[in-house]
Amino acid sequence: MTGMMESVKARPAKGGSEYRRVEPEEEEELDGAEWARRAEAGSRRRKAAERYVFTCALFASLNAILLGYDVGVMSGAIIYIQKDLHITEFQEEILVGCLSVISLLGSLSGGRTSDAIGRKWTMGLGAIIFQTGAAIMTFAPSFTVLMIGRLLAGVGIGFGAMISAVYIAEISPAAARGTLTSLPEICINLGILLGYVSNYAFSGLSEHISWRVMLGVGILPSVFIGVALFVIPESPRWLMMEKRVPEARAVLLQISESEAEVEERLAEIEEAANIMKSVNSEDKAVWRELLNPSPAVRRMLYAGCGIQLFQQITGIDATVYYSPTIFRDAGIKSDQELLAATVAVGFTKTIFILVAIFLIDKVGRKPLLYVSTIGMTVCLFALGTALTLRKHAEGLISPNLGIDMAIFAVCGNVAFFSIGMGPICWVLSSEIFPIRLRAQASALGQVGGRVGSGLVSMSFLSMARAISVGGMFFVFAAISTVSVVFVYFCVPETKGKTLEQIEIMFEGGKEWKGGGEVELEDTQHLIQGDKKAFSLG
Repeated sequence: MTGMMESVKARPAKGGSEYRRVEPEEEEELDGAEWARRAEAGSRRRKAAERYVFTCALFASLNAILLGYDVGVMSGAIIYIQKDLHITEFQEEILVGCLSVISLLGSLSGGRTSDAIGRKWTMGLGAIIFQTGAAIMTFAPSFTVLMIGRLLAGVGIGFGAMISAVYIAEISPAAARGTLTSLPEICINLGILLGYVSNYAFSGLSEHISWRVMLGVGILPSVFIGVALFVIPESPRWLMMEKRVPEARAVLLQISESEAEVEERLAEIEEAANIMKSVNSEDKAVWRELLNPSPAVRRMLYAGCGIQLFQQITGIDATVYYSPTIFRDAGIKSDQELLAATVAVGFTKTIFILVAIFLIDKVGRKPLLYVSTIGMTVCLFALGTALTLRKHAEGLISPNLGIDMAIFAVCGNVAFFSIGMGPICWVLSSEIFPIRLRAQASALGQVGGRVGSGLVSMSFLSMARAISVGGMFFVFAAISTVSVVFVYFCVPETKGKTLEQIEIMFEGGKEWKGGGEVELEDTQHLIQGDKKAFSLG
């Protein structure tokens, strides 16, 4: 661009990158009117780039609605599946929990697939597989056929959920990456809410029809995903990995504020690729490097895999999948009242994820994680207490008070989850790994989360029969306490850093408590409602 204070030219540089910033030898004299005109043009371009990036991130996040809808709708549909197909409690646990475990196949395959065919077409493949599974479930005449559809749906969800956050992280500017990579979590919550509403809306139909309609509605979001693929571009970082530099530059021109920024981002991506070559001189396979990691990659894996694991083993899926069971144990009797209570949970979860979106790039990742994990611990303990008192000390609290305490504790748990642990898990998993490992390391990070989710979902009813529903939530509260310690020691603050800067931070082995990071004591101001931290302006 002529007349800019800085210009960028493509020329070979000593470091190996052909893109670098070149300072102008002379500054062009401009009058006030010309400066104003150019400032206005720059502002228009910046806003257009922001809108385009947001649109791409939103479309990429639609995959997450599939996961959320399945989680939400199955909590109510299982009531009618039991009555229609006469399945056992063990079959119920397998049906509910198998999706989390089987989605690992999609996640692990998705990492390699996304490196081979690109990020956005991997999302499309996931949507097609999910559609097939959802259609089979809708028309399933037996438990066996229902399981086949469920397994296919799980593979499709694994493909889409894994790659969406990676794609968004790779197209987002550093200043907005936390907000944009949280969009999948918003869509998961929206999907859960839609699933709950669908349960309530179709609960009046016959037992044979109601659950089929509930599951069949889940096909609709994947249709929108198919349309979105023709709108969003491919990831510029993937294009650079494939040496398709002109296409990468064209995409960056659409999502950047200026040509100078385009060349800077190209230089950063190419530098990361050059570092990859120098570090990996023997051209190790990605999976070999992940299984035999360097100290920096090991720290990344601790943070990325650990946050995924704690997200699930603190019991969020048990709370969502089995919310009707929890509320029945608290004293609610009718099916419609149970489903109405779950709608309240869905609204709470969705509202508080919006709060997190506004705060994640302002307050930072780590303070929100502290608030989230501490709040979840308190609510899980309160829920365990409410359910235990109702069962073993009925005279101490009235039935209505027990029901109110249980609903309040469940809503509080999902609210605190949505403020931190839910969205930040997606953000960290997609931004802490270097470009050479990002897709497959993010997939590996989901292994712990998906296995944890599956084990919790498939064992909840059996364990609850052994130690009571309230006892299970005391266990979750204890695990949540450990997650607070994990956040303190293993999770770095990544707010405001580019993906390449985050990689350098891990390579340098800096202490997470250094570098101006907000500490645990600073979180007290957040809890007390510090106006600066919570300002949305």
